[in-house]
Amino acid sequence: MTDNAWTRWPSREALGHEATTRPRRLLGWVTRSLVLAVLLWGAFNSSHVQGWGVLGAVAGILLSAVVAWALFRTTLAHRLWPSLALFGVLLAIAVAAQAVDFGVVALVLWCGCAITALERLPIAAALPVTVVALALYAAGNDDVWLTTLVTTAGLALAGYVLRLDAEARGNAQRLLNQERAARAAEAESAALGERARITREIHDVLAHSLSAQLVHLEAARLLIEGGADRDQILERVVAARGMARDGLAETRQALAALRGDMTPLEDFLSQLVGTADGAETTISGERRPLPVEASQAVRRVAQEALTNVRKHAPGAKVRMRLEYGEEQVTLVVRDSGGSPGELTTTGGGYGLLGMRERAELLGGSLDAGPDDEGFVVTLKVPV
Repeated sequence: MTDNAWTRWPSREALGHEATTRPRRLLGWVTRSLVLAVLLWGAFNSSHVQGWGVLGAVAGILLSAVVAWALFRTTLAHRLWPSLALFGVLLAIAVAAQAVDFGVVALVLWCGCAITALERLPIAAALPVTVVALALYAAGNDDVWLTTLVTTAGLALAGYVLRLDAEARGNAQRLLNQERAARAAEAESAALGERARITREIHDVLAHSLSAQLVHLEAARLLIEGGADRDQILERVVAARGMARDGLAETRQALAALRGDMTPLEDFLSQLVGTADGAETTISGERRPLPVEASQAVRRVAQEALTNVRKHAPGAKVRMRLEYGEEQVTLVVRDSGGSPGELTTTGGGYGLLGMRERAELLGGSLDAGPDDEGFVVTLKVPV
């Protein structure tokens, strides 16, 4: 753990500008520009350097600015040896500036190297750079030893405080990025869930509508093959057309349900039972709005159960019961049984299987099987 703390780089979020607010970035650029302007002004107004010496001083200051920019890039990329080499270049420029009596430039560069090393390098690499920079500063400073000592200690403390502040901002930025990623993943998951829900609804509507049409069209085919009269055949074709019309209406209802605009479940079941001869419905328990998925599951199971009765036990009486419980809603569709219809062998038989999968996705169950009289379909959906 200690080795990691000594050799660990500050995070890229801490070294970069992403975690820094815009006012703070603006303040940083203003500060750097002012320091550069002061150094250039000092070079042009120096009384002991004239002619080409001024141009050399300006070139040295501009070179220091370029090296400092490169240093920020290499430390951001966590490249240790290039960063140490650039610190060496800055320290050498400061020594040269001190040698030609540009003491202010040298002091600024030494102080900047000491603070920047502590802020942007691993501690194990920053300490030697900071010690060398502060030692050169102490040697080149004309203040009394106590003032120099306090100044060097303050510079070291300032560098370490800036490092802690940058790390705190970097950690906050990482947490923010993680939260954004989690929200994006959650939104994508919700979108995928909504797509799956839409797909399920359209599939169920089309499967019910087309299977019902298939029942009547297959009946029409059998009647034609059996030489039935025109009225019987026409009756089946008209019924298939009615099923197609009903399927279109159900598609519109499904789309309305996806928009959250549905007729009450009790009204829907009453209308559905009204289209079947010998069918009745009862509702018990405290009526209340259901979640969209639960309501749609009840509607689809009721439709599929009635379709199966028409197909396998035509003419049978149907009793449909909807019961509201405290934690679940139960739909029971029971028929009185009868002789198998002529369309018993048609269709793939996947309707109730799809309804069972839908119920299980909601945490419920669907049971279907014969009883003493006929056939019973029982759906239980938690609410």
